[in-house]
Amino acid sequence: MKAIIVEDEFLAQEELSYLIKTHSGINIEGTFEDGLDVLKYLQTHQVDAIFLDISIPSLDGVLLAQNISKFAHKPYIIFITAYKEHAAEAFEIEAFDYILKPYHESRIVTMLQKLEAHFARDRQQATLPQQSTSGHRSAHSINLIKDERIIVTDINDIYYAAAQEKVTLVYTRREEFIMPMNITEFFSRLPEEHFFRCHRSYCVNLSKIREIVPWFNNTYILRLSDLAFEVPVSCSKVKEFRQLMRF
Repeated sequence: MKAIIVEDEFLAQEELSYLIKTHSGINIEGTFEDGLDVLKYLQTHQVDAIFLDISIPSLDGVLLAQNISKFAHKPYIIFITAYKEHAAEAFEIEAFDYILKPYHESRIVTMLQKLEAHFARDRQQATLPQQSTSGHRSAHSINLIKDERIIVTDINDIYYAAAQEKVTLVYTRREEFIMPMNITEFFSRLPEEHFFRCHRSYCVNLSKIREIVPWFNNTYILRLSDLAFEVPVSCSKVKEFRQLMRF
């Protein structure tokens, strides 16, 4: 796995390089201090990950990441900054992760393990026969926000999502995440073959449905595996749900 570091503080650059080399098999192909230099480098070189400081000269990290996100080959972006308030920007660009300075070694180690695991999985997926997904959303993971951190979460770990005013609450078996978007936008990021918008305020992972319980007005309540919460199916969604579940 090949990576570059974009960091204009020499000591921070050296420390991060040392931690990456010590705790992973990632090869550091180069270090940069200027955003424009990175764009020039990427025109002739391909890397798998970029450790990117947000505050760099010429072209800041957010603008640089926005440009990189348009590449055919999209490297993982791991933002680096001393300011927690940049977490929302990192999420919007769908960065892989977000780490704060000063560095905490245990946090770096966890991030590197996750990064290498995702890289290995994505390489394996790339070698499998490709099926046409025209008109269908498909993904293996999604970025969720927890305590100003970006958590790359396996799609299958999500049980359901619920609208709450201008945000969406997303539930896994043990955790709750607050996403800064409405449920329509969040649902658009989920693979449609696995999730169903069962109500204006809810979407559900079809694989987590344990029991379909008749409710009033010919609607249903969905009981999920491992969770006590029951997800409603609205009147307007009953016909589509019955067709989807084949009953």
